[in-house]
This record gives sequence, structure tokens and C-alpha cells, in this order.
Amino acid sequence: MHPLQCVLQVQRSLGWGPLASVSWLSLRMCRAHSSLSSTMCPSPERQEDGARKDFSSRLAAGPTFQHFLKSASAPQEKLSSEVEDPPPYLMMDELLGRQRKVYLETYGCQMNVNDTEIAWSILQKSGYLRTSNLQEADVILLVTCSIREKAEQTIWNRLHQLKALKTRRPRSRVPLRIGILGCMAERLKEEILNREKMVDILAGPDAYRDLPRLLAVAESGQQAANVLLSLDETYADVMPVQTSASATSAFVSIMRGCDNMCSYCIVPFTRGRERSRPIASILEEVKKLSEQGLKEVTLLGQNVNSFRDNSEVQFNSAVPTNLSRGFTTNYKTKQGGLRFAHLLDQVSRVDPEMRIRFTSPHPKDFPDEVLQLIHERDNICKQIHLPAQSGSSRVLEAMRRGYSREAYVELVHHIRESIPGVSLSSDFIAGFCGETEEDHVQTVSLLREVQYNMGFLFAYSMRQKTRAYHRLKDDVPEEVKLRRLEELITIFREEATKANQTSVGCTQLVLVEGLSKRSATDLCGRNDGNLKVIFPDAEMEDVNNPGLRVRAQPGDYVLVKITSASSQTLRGHVLCRTTLRDSSAYC
Repeated sequence: MHPLQCVLQVQRSLGWGPLASVSWLSLRMCRAHSSLSSTMCPSPERQEDGARKDFSSRLAAGPTFQHFLKSASAPQEKLSSEVEDPPPYLMMDELLGRQRKVYLETYGCQMNVNDTEIAWSILQKSGYLRTSNLQEADVILLVTCSIREKAEQTIWNRLHQLKALKTRRPRSRVPLRIGILGCMAERLKEEILNREKMVDILAGPDAYRDLPRLLAVAESGQQAANVLLSLDETYADVMPVQTSASATSAFVSIMRGCDNMCSYCIVPFTRGRERSRPIASILEEVKKLSEQGLKEVTLLGQNVNSFRDNSEVQFNSAVPTNLSRGFTTNYKTKQGGLRFAHLLDQVSRVDPEMRIRFTSPHPKDFPDEVLQLIHERDNICKQIHLPAQSGSSRVLEAMRRGYSREAYVELVHHIRESIPGVSLSSDFIAGFCGETEEDHVQTVSLLREVQYNMGFLFAYSMRQKTRAYHRLKDDVPEEVKLRRLEELITIFREEATKANQTSVGCTQLVLVEGLSKRSATDLCGRNDGNLKVIFPDAEMEDVNNPGLRVRAQPGDYVLVKITSASSQTLRGHVLCRTTLRDSSAYC
């Protein structure tokens, strides 16, 4: 077994915290395993550097393997105000960024966008600077996705491009450090370090607090990694730093991980088990965003409506969990805690002028109290993402989704009855293991029956570690997957166009985001249903200041009369600037 693999397994068995990560142990093993000198240890040229010799001598005098064995007890909960001592092989000033410039690239879902903001918040406090210029970066960090093979291939291709940049780095500048963060680092671990020697650090989704230390170790010429998953890390005390100064909306992570264990999904293996942030920390973050002038917040989680805050002891009574009718779970039913309906209620009260969205939910967690709250509150968007994945009950059972087609359709009807005018979106997978033409036809019919406003459709990509990888056969040929996917996309667009055309002639409230990407004379925003709305940049009346003519700015609410619709976009002409509360009289 590769020594690094040994280290990873030992760490998992002991449950060490981030300071006992791969990098320290691999460094000590380098001294005992000369065979690793070409891949894990510094080159002779680097060893000649005085500062790195000093680092090596301190490393040799540092704690031994037995030191970690003795201190491998369960980690104690730490107050956010506590300052953690540096590892014994690093000086405090070596954890500082010394104004090195960091370039961050984000791939994948909204959670990765939020993770990027968390990682940057941590690095900023350590003295790093942010740059949007790749050429002037001293550190390049890629926040990665592993949900499909194509997503990972994008990162491999990007690493090849960055390799040339690292090779051409002038000796007069500090060495360029490259890091892989997020799900791909968690899933592939050793493969990345062994396959791409130019990668300096790996940090899994639960290891961003350790980034300053990992980068400090990398300065010695070592590869450094922390890919340990946590049962309690939520970054509740880390205030994400918004990456865009002109942003009108923000993502707020409320929980991490997933317990559903759908047979096709890699998320439980890259992001770990479900754990939720305390409601108090979420409300504090939302209040700060409101004070900054943001007008929309999207609550994030891999299974966002499974939220359960167990931090308040008085709410941990054996209250049963209410599921959507006809739905089941793959795990023992949980009890107690403050649930998603309570959080949604509290968040919506922070600022009546701030829109609230949430993603990505599971259909099983839509009890009536959540639907009723969405219906009642003007600032909770009347838009629900309802991932179906397939229209075939047989395939849904193989996917371990916990519901049948019939139960899903009944939920759709119940949602539309509870929230009139609600906008629905969904996810679908084409060509899952064992999917027949009849199964595919049933998915097509579900698309026609529900008539979603938005959709996210993909061909199945088998992932290692998943239940499908171990127990099912990826037996649908690639060309069949792609053909079925194209059929689903065609049907979705037809039905979405029909659904969106019902808005023509209606007046809708739009949150302005900025100029349209396709026309400098048009503005772009999103309506309550999260559809993009394009309208001319023209003067309009301000309903709160009669007689005043204004032009819409990012962050303004405007009323737009819809004149045309496609499967993805609405177009119209602007009527006036308004507020969220006042708009109900017009819409």
C-alpha cells in the first residue's frame, strides 16, 4: 500500500482533527521512505534554500507519530473566539499570507460558490490578497465538482493549462502554488497527488479552515492534504466574503452533507453526513447581508429542507418528522430539533424587502407547514425545485429515491393547490442503470404532465463508491443515453415554453441584476419564479416618489409587463420602480 494511502486510513480510524492531516505525516514518512523522494520530498535544489532547511530541522525535532496516537481523543468543541496554536513544526508567522495573491476558480453547484466565499474569508484573515488576474497570482485554487465525469475532466484539462503557467514562472517571483479544493479533492485524493505533481495542496469540503497551514507546508516544497470529513463542521462562525461588490443576491449555507444515499449520488461520499447550522448563526448572516443592501438570499444545502437544528436542547424532544405524503426515507426517521419551516419563518422576518429562496430540496421534505408558509409570506419566492430524476417508478426504486411516480405527481398537485401560480423546476437523469425504452417514455410523459418552468437534465454518469457502482450495471450504451437526453431536452423546452407563455400579458415583479449580456440597451433581472426577464433600459416612474423619473439600478424592484416568452426567458417593458411590499397591489 502507498504510504500516503496508509496515512489516510490511519487518520480516518483515529478521527484526527485537521492539524493531524496528511501533510505532516507524509513529511515525516519522506525521511524514512527514500523511494518517495521524487514525488513527495523537496528537490535537491529546494533543499539548498536556507529557510527550507530551517523548516526541515524544525520538522525533525517536532512531534513523533506516537504524539498523535496519544492525543487522538475525540476533538473538543472550540469557541469561535479561540485562537488555535500553530502546529509544532510551524511558526505563527509562517501561517500568514504575507500579501500573496490568491486566484479562485469555481466549478459546479451553488454550494461551491458559497464554499469559495468561505475559503476566501479564511485566507483573507490570514493576510492573503485576492486577485482576478491569473497571471499575477501566487496561489491558484480550484473549487471543484465531482457529480459527473465531465465535471472532473474539466478540472484535469484545466490543470494541464496551469502546468505551463507554473513551468514558466520566473525564478525572481515566489513559487506558484496550485490547490484543488472541494468534492474532487475528497473523492480522488491520492490520484490527484500522484497523477499531477504540480498540485501542491488538497483540501476537502470540511478542511477549509486548514488552508493557511496547508499553504505554509507547501512553501517547503511538500505536497499537503487534508481531506478529512467532519460530523459537525458547518463553518457557522465564518462569515463568507461576497465575491462581487455589485451583487444583489447571496447564497447562505444552512446545512452540509446528505443522508439520503440515492444509489447514483456521490454527494454523501464527498460532503459527508447531514449536519445543520444553528439558526442563530444563519439569522446573523442574513441580517448582515440585509445591512449590506442585498435584496435576495438563497438558503443552500445538499438536502436543504431536511434542515434540523439540534443545538437548542429544549427543542430536542421526540417530535416525529413530517414527510410529504407517500414518501419514505432510506434512514431511520429522525426526531426533534428545529426544522426547516421554523428557519424559513425566522429568515423571512429579517427583512420584508429581501427575497428568500432555497435549494436544493428533496421532495420527501415538503410537509404542509412549509407549503403554507411559502404561500403566506410575500418575500418567500413562489418557486420550488422538485427533483424527480425519472418518471418511472421502477427506475425510482433502483435509484432509492423513496417515492413512486404516483406519489410524486400527487405532491405536484398538492403544491399547486397550496401555492397558486407556483413555478416548478426539476432534475432528470437519462439512461440510469437498467433504464428501458418504456422507462424513458414514462419520463417523457412526466415532463409533459407536470410542464416545468425550468429543468436540469443530464445523461447518467456512474461514480465510484456509490451504491449503483457496487450493485448495479451501467448497461445503457452512451449513444442511447445521449439520444434519450436530447429527447428529454426537446420535450422540456416545448412544455416550458407553453408554461412560460401563460405569463404573457401579466405584470411581474422583477429584481434587477444589471445589463443584459446580449444587449447594452437592455436590463436583466429575475422574477419570483427565478426566470430571467429582459426589458429595455428606459426611464420610469418611482411609485414611492410620484413625478420622479428614474432608471433602474441593480438591486431595484421593478414592475415589468411581459410581452413574450421562451423556454428560458421572458421579455417585457418596464412600468415603474416599486418595493416588494407595494408590488402585491399590481401583480
